[in-house]
Amino acid sequence: MSERITPDMTLLDVVHQYRATEAIFRARDEQAGECLLCKALFETVADVAARYGLDLHTLLADLDAAASKETR
Repeated sequence: MSERITPDMTLLDVVHQYRATEAIFRARDEQAGECLLCKALFETVADVAARYGLDLHTLLADLDAAASKETR
């Protein structure tokens, strides 16, 4: 199975294609210290993970899981 969400996608691209992923980003707002979708909407998933100290592998896995539930 190929990944639906890639590190080079912007948060806007991800949420636009897979609305269910919004909850994944919102769940990380507290850890990031601010609203990711408010402050980093045009940044890539990889850049957001690096900037806010989020584990990229886990974030991608959670986003992909949310996207896969949506497309069933």
